[in-house]
Amino acid sequence: MTVPPAPAPVPHDDAPPSHRIARALLAVGVVALAAWISAGFLRAILWGGIIAIAIAPLYQRFEARWPEGRRWALPALVTLLVAVLVIAPLTLAVVEAAHEGQQLTGWLTTARTEGLPLPGIVADLPIGREAIAGWWSTTLATPADAAETLDRVNAVVMHHTRLFGVDVLRRSVIFAFSLLTLFFLLRDRVAVAAQARRAGERLFGVAGEQVAELILLSVRGTINGLVLVGVGEGVVMSVAYVAGGVPHPLLFGVLTGVAAAIPMGAAVLISVAALVLAGTGATAAAIAIGVVGLAFVLVVDHTLRPALIGSTTRLPFLLVLVGILGGVETLGLLGLFVGPAVMAVMVMLWREFAAAPSLSRERERARDAPGGAAARGEGVDLA
Repeated sequence: MTVPPAPAPVPHDDAPPSHRIARALLAVGVVALAAWISAGFLRAILWGGIIAIAIAPLYQRFEARWPEGRRWALPALVTLLVAVLVIAPLTLAVVEAAHEGQQLTGWLTTARTEGLPLPGIVADLPIGREAIAGWWSTTLATPADAAETLDRVNAVVMHHTRLFGVDVLRRSVIFAFSLLTLFFLLRDRVAVAAQARRAGERLFGVAGEQVAELILLSVRGTINGLVLVGVGEGVVMSVAYVAGGVPHPLLFGVLTGVAAAIPMGAAVLISVAALVLAGTGATAAAIAIGVVGLAFVLVVDHTLRPALIGSTTRLPFLLVLVGILGGVETLGLLGLFVGPAVMAVMVMLWREFAAAPSLSRERERARDAPGGAAARGEGVDLA
């Protein structure tokens, strides 16, 4: 018994409308289901993609010098380097915090056994001296009051420490998947780019490639702005910390540079450094560090950074600022990159729409053209 041959597949262009609709519905359903299944890892995948886009020019140079390692060794080495660059500052901060924790333990022991005297800096405050002195005398001056106050603070700290530990674990998992995504994107970047280009052309035509290029430029411009501004703020504030006598000035400088990636993140570190310096009794230096540092960060974050980001995509200053701040408010740190990219695509689509000739203008040209309705003396129906 012979088996009849299977019918030849119908080309997509020649398929009946019902088949095209069914394929479209199937594609939408599969994509929606895949997005739902992978929803918890979308941030990690996006982070991996953003890092891959940012380091693509540098990675191409490495790949040109070491072509035989492009399959496994080079992607693994670059991924490891990215991990070290992220983990090293955090490790330094943890080591310094552990060192300071020993001093904090001694301070807590002294507070429970002897109480805490009023710091001399309170007497130098221009306002609020009496209120602070009264609160201190009833909560920290005697051993019994200090022990009761520290017990209440310890309960609150333990509660937030548990929440912080869960959050650190969750972010560590996201970071690990981001590195895994980065490795595979670097390894298969040529194939992924080619497939994305073909898919964009099929879906959007020429505009698809323009949108992709604009997104790449926006992400790279955002990262360049973050890195350059972060390094600049870290270096400037490190010098200021050394000049002002802030304890651990280099550590505070590194943390300020890292925190500069978050809008007003550097301002928080500068405020902490000023408070630490004030705790040593250098009130005037602490005020100078706080005022000058916060003014410097405010100007740089709201002028230089948007200018660096907007210069790559020709985005207006206001839209860059809205993209950065609105993106962070909506998507967190990920919004730093997604926000400006969305604004850049929106502006591109708007410019294309505004530059396109209107229907009424086309009809006027047709009417005024030789042999048109106006030349024949006929009326033109604009309905």
